Amino acid sequence: MIPNIAGTITPWVLGTLFVLMALALAIVVKSWREVKTSPYYFMRRQAEKRLQTYSFASLCLVLATAVTAAATLQKPPDQTIRIAILTNAKPASSEIKALLDTASVVTAVTRDDLTQQSISTIIQSFGEADAALLQSVLTLPQEYDQVQPTVDLNDDTFLTPLVFSTQIDDDYKAINPNTVFSVGRYTLFATFDYKGMANGMAWSWVWRHEGDVVEGGNELWNYGKDGPGYIYLNPEQGFRAGKYSLEVWVNGELFTRADITMTGSVLSAGN
Repeated sequence: MIPNIAGTITPWVLGTLFVLMALALAIVVKSWREVKTSPYYFMRRQAEKRLQTYSFASLCLVLATAVTAAATLQKPPDQTIRIAILTNAKPASSEIKALLDTASVVTAVTRDDLTQQSISTIIQSFGEADAALLQSVLTLPQEYDQVQPTVDLNDDTFLTPLVFSTQIDDDYKAINPNTVFSVGRYTLFATFDYKGMANGMAWSWVWRHEGDVVEGGNELWNYGKDGPGYIYLNPEQGFRAGKYSLEVWVNGELFTRADITMTGSVLSAGN
């Protein structure tokens, strides 16, 4: 409230000071001319006194104006409500497509806690009564369980939680990550780090929309033991409103899962 009041009266205060300063300077100039041109001693003497008085007054007014301006004309705090519009990302470049010929990825937990966490997440999101949906989420679809692994799982095999974004940098890190996006046609990336993997393991990824499988893949792992990775999804018809989920399976075991929401409205950053 105080900054608003100060912003209202500041122009009047500064205007008054400028007017007084102009009057004082005018008297100073007039007195100086009288000192130089008056033929009489007493008139010159009076003019000199006025010159001294109004010169001092002018100096005080200049200082007062400067102090007032410095104190009141500072840049006000930015109270603008900023809204970041989630725009569609450009299609994946040929370089990205050359690196990956598959689509997408998800959040991760340890295998010991996976079942309990997955069930808790699904129950919270969809309700306890939807047992069929829960079972489908925890079951790898047959069409994405065709490749047989040539290497067993390691004890330290681990995938970090997935981070979703519409853009990634050169280090495969998400730019402006989020869990809520707008509907439309664009590429969605899911980045993650992996540890303890081995070439020859069979891994699968499954995208679902409201529980129905919409995309996925199944292949032998050929990306080394540790490192960063990502999978992207760019539906031909665009993303539809609702909840999407992504699962990552290794050698038939669910290692990581995550949900994101697509909405038809423009969202503010941080939602």
